[in-house]
Amino acid sequence: MKITLAKTAGFCFGVDRAINMIHSMLDSGSRVCTLGPIIHNPQVIEELEQKGVNVVSSPEEVEPGHTLVIRTHGVPKALMESVSAAGTEYADATCPFVKKIHRIVAENSAPDIPVLIAGNASHPEVEGIKSYAAGEVFVFNNEKELESIVNNNSELSSNKVIVLSQTTFDVKEWQNCVKKVKILCTNPLIFDTICCATEERQQKAVSLARDNDAMLIIGGRTSSNTAKLKSVCEPFCPTFLVETAEELKNIDFSGFRSLGVTAGASTPARIIKEVLTTMSDIVNETTPIEEKNFDAAEAQTAASAEQDFSAMLEESLSSMSNDQKVVGVVVAVANNGEIQVDIGRKHAGYIPLDEYSNDPTADPLTEVKAGDKLNLIIMKTNDQEGTVMLSKRRFDAIKAWDDIVAASESGAILDGVVAEVIRGGILVVCNGIRVFVPASLATASRNDSLEDMLKKPVKLRIIEVTPQRKRAVGSIRAVLKETRKAAEEAFWNQAQVGQVYTGTVKSLKPYGAFVDIGGVDGMVHVSEMSWERIKTPADVMKVGDTVEVFITALNREENRISLGYRKIEDSPWEKLKNEYPAGSVAKVKIVGFTAFGAFANIIPGIDGLIHISQIANRRIDKPQDVLAIGDEVEAKVTDIDFDKKRVSLSIRALLPEEAPVEAAQDTEEKAVPIEELAQAAQQEAAQESAE
Repeated sequence: MKITLAKTAGFCFGVDRAINMIHSMLDSGSRVCTLGPIIHNPQVIEELEQKGVNVVSSPEEVEPGHTLVIRTHGVPKALMESVSAAGTEYADATCPFVKKIHRIVAENSAPDIPVLIAGNASHPEVEGIKSYAAGEVFVFNNEKELESIVNNNSELSSNKVIVLSQTTFDVKEWQNCVKKVKILCTNPLIFDTICCATEERQQKAVSLARDNDAMLIIGGRTSSNTAKLKSVCEPFCPTFLVETAEELKNIDFSGFRSLGVTAGASTPARIIKEVLTTMSDIVNETTPIEEKNFDAAEAQTAASAEQDFSAMLEESLSSMSNDQKVVGVVVAVANNGEIQVDIGRKHAGYIPLDEYSNDPTADPLTEVKAGDKLNLIIMKTNDQEGTVMLSKRRFDAIKAWDDIVAASESGAILDGVVAEVIRGGILVVCNGIRVFVPASLATASRNDSLEDMLKKPVKLRIIEVTPQRKRAVGSIRAVLKETRKAAEEAFWNQAQVGQVYTGTVKSLKPYGAFVDIGGVDGMVHVSEMSWERIKTPADVMKVGDTVEVFITALNREENRISLGYRKIEDSPWEKLKNEYPAGSVAKVKIVGFTAFGAFANIIPGIDGLIHISQIANRRIDKPQDVLAIGDEVEAKVTDIDFDKKRVSLSIRALLPEEAPVEAAQDTEEKAVPIEELAQAAQQEAAQESAE
């Protein structure tokens, strides 16, 4: 059997940070307790308990002289405040990604702005997030629950709502929920708060599940992260979950030729290695385990065997100064992330984990292998121990900064990813350098959300650099304007009335909708949206909808593009012409009254007038003597004026004439000028539209 281990298996950044924090405190002699389990892994909790770390359920249980550690999932706001108020010494191990969600909810929610959270309502992380909301909170676990919540709370569909997720939520389910909320709600403010490590871990797990006969998930059963890994793999192949290597004996692997293995974010490397070793014993001793090797000692021995150190140059390091650039060849990577390198000298080189990358989620165990060449800077030499400390992080930063400076001089466009939203703007990472983009220069429109840009790729120009402070300021808007200008020029060079486009609804106004038709925006007036009467554009379109529109008018001088959405063939007057020509009989519904007659709906969008003289075959004082709102009656279409959009109907034409003379007199006495009829019809229509 071939066994493949996911590169993303094991501790995530937040868990690794929390565990290291506790070990560091223990090493310094501190007595430690945690507020609830620090992570969802019973084996890790048991190991910590053996080292004297107690789990408490409230601040009151903290014994004198102990430091309280806040768990990675975070705690409710009130509980955090009580810890501070009690004067308890504490260390906050809350995952930075979770703390960011707390900040988003605190800054954006309000008593009249509810929060919708995708996640497990009983999970500690979700309970903590809920506490930072200023208004109502709704928690949903899938697309169906989201739809049910919105349908049962009608105010959510029209009011502003905050939508975000638990850090470990299912990525695919979240994408479905985002699409659904854009359909159900007219004003959602959506934040993608799934941890990037979670997203990458799930994607890699799915990829392994597609390529292997079975999947093995290693992790705590109470871990949301681990449960999600199992759920995303199960549709593709048989999937098994174990907490320890001991549980493998209960699983029959005999029918599988290949096995994919991954682990939850709370699973330590020790347990992963034990499971892999046991799997190898179960299947056969030569089972190849690809992608990630936790035995650093074996890796180092193997790499060292291939090196002939006696043949290396014996040059002295005395001529080397700090910050000197060198090229190192990777010899091995230790479990703690330290990289051992050969720089072609007698001294042994090493790169500490914190000097590997500026990216806190970077993992040399998965990104570096023996034989790789790295550009490095010498930080410190130790002739007594025969070692030299090196930094890849600083070399990358220097080169990246040089590229930034060069781009500011040349005006080159740089690619980056939005890493964080801060006061006044956003931070974009370009080749490891954080570039500040003011809010006024971050989007094409000031109304666009900065939060929607998180983790998304962008293009920008560097407009200012401060070499002394290594500070760079960029503009995304400058690139967007250039791109838009080019698109506009191309559009106007070929645009003609009648051309059809597929566009995206960008925004809704009371008078219409603005649609992006490929780099330029046109407006669909509310009157051009539907042949039926609508109250607002939201009755027909939603922001983000893909719609087919056509150009109805162009104004090059004012850069105005008028678009149509309703189709001529769907016009109710076209349907009337085909289905109910003059002389035909239709079943109509009474919808309104006037002193001289009644209005009846013939087909959706078209009402006709039944003059009082055409309601009955006898004299009546008012239409209500014979008819009532909602009545359905048969009437003859006596006349259609397509230019003035008027239809005349007659019930009397279908009835036997009982008193023709009197009826004739009635008609003469009650005759109303056609202008008055038209005016009354317009007034009636205006009143009905206002209602």
